[in-house]
Amino acid sequence: MSKYLYSGKFGIERETLRTDSHGRLAQTPHPFGNDEHITRDFCENQIELVTPVAESIDEALGYLAELDRKARETLEKNGESIWLYSNPPHFDSEDEIPIADFTGDHSSKRSYREVLQRKYGKKLMLFSGIHFNFSFAEEYLRELNTENKDLHIFKDELYLRLYKQLMVHSWLPVLLTAASPYYDASLDRDGKSGIIMSEYSSLRNSPRGYWNKFLPILDHRSLKTFTGSIKKHIVTGSLYSASEIYLPVRLKPKGINTLENLAENGVDHIELRMFDLNPSAPLGIDGRDLEFAHLLILWLLTRPDFDFTPEKQEKAVCDHKNAALLDPDTKLLERAEEIIGEMEEYFGGNEKALEVIGFEKDKISGRKVCNSNKYYE
Repeated sequence: MSKYLYSGKFGIERETLRTDSHGRLAQTPHPFGNDEHITRDFCENQIELVTPVAESIDEALGYLAELDRKARETLEKNGESIWLYSNPPHFDSEDEIPIADFTGDHSSKRSYREVLQRKYGKKLMLFSGIHFNFSFAEEYLRELNTENKDLHIFKDELYLRLYKQLMVHSWLPVLLTAASPYYDASLDRDGKSGIIMSEYSSLRNSPRGYWNKFLPILDHRSLKTFTGSIKKHIVTGSLYSASEIYLPVRLKPKGINTLENLAENGVDHIELRMFDLNPSAPLGIDGRDLEFAHLLILWLLTRPDFDFTPEKQEKAVCDHKNAALLDPDTKLLERAEEIIGEMEEYFGGNEKALEVIGFEKDKISGRKVCNSNKYYE
């Protein structure tokens, strides 16, 4: 294996909600100004921590820990806390969900969020999670480019191929990291209260979560056709912008995340958006889950390319939603075991990788036992 195989650039984005001393959504303005690393996404009472680009997952987690410490110190002075669950706390109405008050040069962000409010409502935007960003080391890409293609073109082709594989396998991280089966009844109807046990282990990845009102079918033959198919949805009015594509994986350019930048300058990194906040992990994510995601990326890169037909795109989303069930299809659990077994074989010489894979393997074994026990109740 290449000495650059495990190298790359890593980044973490963590969404959480701010709560007051009563555990309700904080109604104060975002207290961090224009700090690019402590911002918000849809609503004013949400915090999004964005780490600097790191050379390893450990370094990215270190950045996250420092941002978390800084955020908590500021919130504590205001009598506020971080809500470390993917599902929101109780709220009486959508009036408690103020749209993020972006102004000045960023006022277009507010306009976009107003569109989302009218189209999807505010409640959907309260779901919070972890986004994992990754790019391969330039040296590794050069090694893989054995036919000496233009490196710009080669990178786009490689990341597009990886994107398809991750879309088809996006259900696996959901199966392994779902952590939000309970929710407050106010998500169902204003004025309701009480904790409900859902049929889903992850609401935000379920049919109730972040999805468009239709499935955007995309053309994956090349980056040009890919961005062109997104543009078509925008021109026809199906989507407001590329940011409105609520799929679990994204290809992103360097710098400003716009469709035009992606089309013109190519892919810089890939983003996985399906991780629930883990309330048992101090930072909201177990580093081993991110390590596994990295290993999954490396393994999927060895898989053969395929035609990502509309039918396969529909199945990928269906599998993703199925994995968010408390009782997912047994076939998914069996397929998960197969993939983990193949990954164990591929990373057989790496003790650390095998420990991480073993950690996830135990989760699947536990899920299978739970499913089996139901038949004897």
